Amino acid sequence: MIELTNLHKCFKTKTGTVTAVNGVSFRAEDGAITGLLGPNGAGKTTTMRILYTLMKADQGSVLVDGLDTTRDADAVRRLLGVLPDARSLYKRLTARENITYFGRLHGMDEASIRTNTDRLVEELGMADFIDRRTEGFSQGQRTKTAIARALVHNPKNVILDEPTNGLDVMTTRALRDFLKTLRAEGRCVILSSHIMQEVGALCDHIVVIAKGRVTTQGSPDELLKQTGESTLEDAFVKAIGADEEGST
Repeated sequence: MIELTNLHKCFKTKTGTVTAVNGVSFRAEDGAITGLLGPNGAGKTTTMRILYTLMKADQGSVLVDGLDTTRDADAVRRLLGVLPDARSLYKRLTARENITYFGRLHGMDEASIRTNTDRLVEELGMADFIDRRTEGFSQGQRTKTAIARALVHNPKNVILDEPTNGLDVMTTRALRDFLKTLRAEGRCVILSSHIMQEVGALCDHIVVIAKGRVTTQGSPDELLKQTGESTLEDAFVKAIGADEEGST
């Protein structure tokens, strides 16, 4: 389980101070997919970067399976599998070598790396490119390799930033099925997405963030009830206050 409490994060710029995250709180349960929704600049990526210890919050806390990300950062990283917004791979290495390298960084033995890699290759449909150098990979091949690399150490908690961004229809369908498998295995999954259909189909709990704040959260049905809308897209627009902004 992952629990965020009253997160705050500001950045200093040449023209002043920008508040990226302003009191964000939510809980992501095991065996569930929690979706983060919000317009560009809402604070989703900053929140996720704080969550997976790439940034430190100015105020507030994040607990991952009871461990504080500030006090126990190294231990927390071992509990997390992260697909960040950048999908950078080592281009001179094959997909398998990229995955193996990350397994070694996590202190895994070679036998466990091979076993887990073989399982991920099958689950993600990577057999036709696993031993190719990643230079020249398609977006889907890069994303699958990055996901396998993030999960080779078999983490209980999985953080995915826009996992299906730029993918074709068939690759998107395959990845959505894979995310459902992670949920069925009892893992805690957090993903950010701009795709309403994806969020509605996958997420058990949705957290809507706008201007650095959580404006509403709940199951898809609860969000529809809270906003009085009939579609998730309309509920999202109302939750972020876009209708009011557009009418002024």
